[in-house]
Amino acid sequence: MRFVSAVLLAVLLALPAHAADVARGRYLAILGDCAGCHTAAQGAPFTGGLAFHAPFGTVYSTNITPDRDTGLGKWNADDFYRALHEGVAPGGKHLYPAFPYVYFRNITRRDSDDLFAYLRTVRPVHRAATPNRLIFPLNLRFVLVFWNWLYRNESASHIPPDANAAWKRGEYLVNGLGHCAACHTPKDLLFGDRTGLPLAGGIIDSWFAPDITGGAGGLGRWNQADIVEFLATGRNRHATVTGSMKEKVSSSTSRMTHADLAAIATYLKSLPSQPFPAPNPPRPEAMARGGAVFRAHCQTCHGNARQAARRGTPGLAQNTMVTSRDPTSVLRMILAGGEAPPQAGAPPIKPMPAFTALDDGAIADVAGYIRNAWGNRASAVSATQVHTLRRILDAERGAKR
Repeated sequence: MRFVSAVLLAVLLALPAHAADVARGRYLAILGDCAGCHTAAQGAPFTGGLAFHAPFGTVYSTNITPDRDTGLGKWNADDFYRALHEGVAPGGKHLYPAFPYVYFRNITRRDSDDLFAYLRTVRPVHRAATPNRLIFPLNLRFVLVFWNWLYRNESASHIPPDANAAWKRGEYLVNGLGHCAACHTPKDLLFGDRTGLPLAGGIIDSWFAPDITGGAGGLGRWNQADIVEFLATGRNRHATVTGSMKEKVSSSTSRMTHADLAAIATYLKSLPSQPFPAPNPPRPEAMARGGAVFRAHCQTCHGNARQAARRGTPGLAQNTMVTSRDPTSVLRMILAGGEAPPQAGAPPIKPMPAFTALDDGAIADVAGYIRNAWGNRASAVSATQVHTLRRILDAERGAKR
């Protein structure tokens, strides 16, 4: 009888700990945006099928519900930890680095176990993996052994001896669960991080994920409160969220604690920017042409910075997206339009219409104009850049039909 009582007591004492582990894991899934990457449009949460595009093909995220046949139902905590840290699934199957194990290797064993404990509580859904579409030889998984040899960094993160708790927490979130470098670090031809340019900005799905280092080339004009506000709401006095970052704000950063957002801001502001070449602004005649296009098509909504705020449109003066080193995002907004996410307690921002009727030269001129008016300073834009992006967007629209 005493033995039975002892067992029952042990079970009862273990239950709150397990519940606490699952609760921690649920928050860790938010930090890592697991649902955002593993949920396709109109799909059930965590069942995979979201496409990740690269020059050599498309990889689809997988089912991470506890379904035994198509998900993680047969995995254990050791299997999950190895997948996060080595990119290897049970049976020795190498995972494609669209699953960001090169960053998840920084996740602690406790966080891995708690995250796995939470995923075990998700409703299991039977959904087979969507076949990847990759060119030869990258469709052969053994090639990933060589990719890992080139790009998987086994060294520990460098933590300065004088780093405070907020900096350490921010470094862990940015370089681990948050896997910010997956979008914000430029990639080479094999989709590995370019050496020496951490978080200096990169192209992802025909958007430019901007430089988020703390110097003049990145978030130099932002203070820590600006970073926290942007991550919490998707907008601040310098920028309005665009591209895939809208999903990250909606399902991940807006649901983080203020302490974690502040820690991320502390870390990012400590990072030096890379010394990229000085911008090469447009010639005066191109600025004149761009100004004419702006007055004909843009001024009614945008006007100057103060008028834009009254009219519910983003101001263009000192706008981080507008003055970014790479003009891809501003060109995409002109060509395809866009819509900002709503923010509680703030007036809605008017959707941006597409201006596909403008020819490549006119779009290049007006983009160069807004990147260099009102005290902005950025490089000129060429008609070739516009033409190339227009063809990519046209191809994407055609593929969706």
